[in-house]
Amino acid sequence: ASSMAPSLHGVINATGVVIHTNLGRATLSKAAQAAVQEAAAGYGTLEFDIENGKRGKRDVHAERLLKQVTGAEAAIVVNNTASAVMMLLQTFCVGKEVIISRGQLVEIGGGFRVPDVMAQSGAILKEIGTTNRTHLRDYENAINENTGAIMIAHHSNFKIVGFTTEPDIADLAALAKKHNIPLLYDQGSGCMLETAKYGLDHEPTVQEGVAAGADLIAFSGDKLLGGPQAGVIIGREDLIQTLKRHPLARALRPDKLCIAALATTLTHYLKGEGLSEIPVWAMMEKPLDGIKKTAKKWQKQLKSAGIASAVVPAKSTVGGGSLPGTSFDTWALEIRHSELEAFNARLRQVPPHVIGRIQDDALLLDPRTVQTAQSDKLIWAVKAAF
Repeated sequence: ASSMAPSLHGVINATGVVIHTNLGRATLSKAAQAAVQEAAAGYGTLEFDIENGKRGKRDVHAERLLKQVTGAEAAIVVNNTASAVMMLLQTFCVGKEVIISRGQLVEIGGGFRVPDVMAQSGAILKEIGTTNRTHLRDYENAINENTGAIMIAHHSNFKIVGFTTEPDIADLAALAKKHNIPLLYDQGSGCMLETAKYGLDHEPTVQEGVAAGADLIAFSGDKLLGGPQAGVIIGREDLIQTLKRHPLARALRPDKLCIAALATTLTHYLKGEGLSEIPVWAMMEKPLDGIKKTAKKWQKQLKSAGIASAVVPAKSTVGGGSLPGTSFDTWALEIRHSELEAFNARLRQVPPHVIGRIQDDALLLDPRTVQTAQSDKLIWAVKAAF
């Protein structure tokens, strides 16, 4: 029977990492969940124009909303951001040089490296500047008759601090326009709202990239956008049309469940309800006193079962390759156990599978990333594992 049990199942994320890549990144809003359920349960208008009764295009559902939310001319959705970057390079840069700063040759999770993707795509990598300092003149000096594009890759999961400089996107956009080559921007997180409001660093937003004049911008659907796994490309109408005609567009296209979830998530932003309805943002916005109140409630419930714990100040992080090195204040329940590893293993392995984090010889459970409806299950699990 155990061999037939699904290995992909739900867990309670008490780590305090909001976009936890290993635990499936962003959780969908209730409306997005309902949209996925509806798309999964029956037939729909995926590629059917209901007005004229003829074949339609799956692009239209998300594209219409992306244009409204970001201000871009056009959009296309593929299955993830790595695919999006690969598609950009294969469409516009095969056999041509792509200029990129050495400080942006990043490796993200799972061994995915920007230089490797470039090589795989058939583009020729043209590294400029140094790890910490790249100037506009470095880009200008590198442009020649075989330049296919200038590329910006957002640092995503690391920071370069100290003696650093990088040109503004607007300056690079002007340079690219002057030489009639596209500026490709891998924005990464899909951030649509201002993160600085929550005591975090400023995360570059998609809208800022559009306003600065980047020709094509690629970003993720399931990081700070707060939707399903997807790679979104927005930008100039003529360039997006070229992407839509590329054979990879069909190979990398998203399915109906992804489109349903993405369209609903984007609608939240249009309605101005991103903070209240999208779980990623709601978790980041959770008031500290509310988090402390939940931790105190947990402490009281465990005390009644004879289990000692403490409510301690701690740190939550955004995760998912967004806002690296930054954390924000939280309160956590701290549990000590004479056999901590065994206790944590039981908690992790037995349903409802509570995932916390070990710190300073104690288990920390952060209410920030625990859904209200999961609280009682979490306490039951701790009692059982203890």
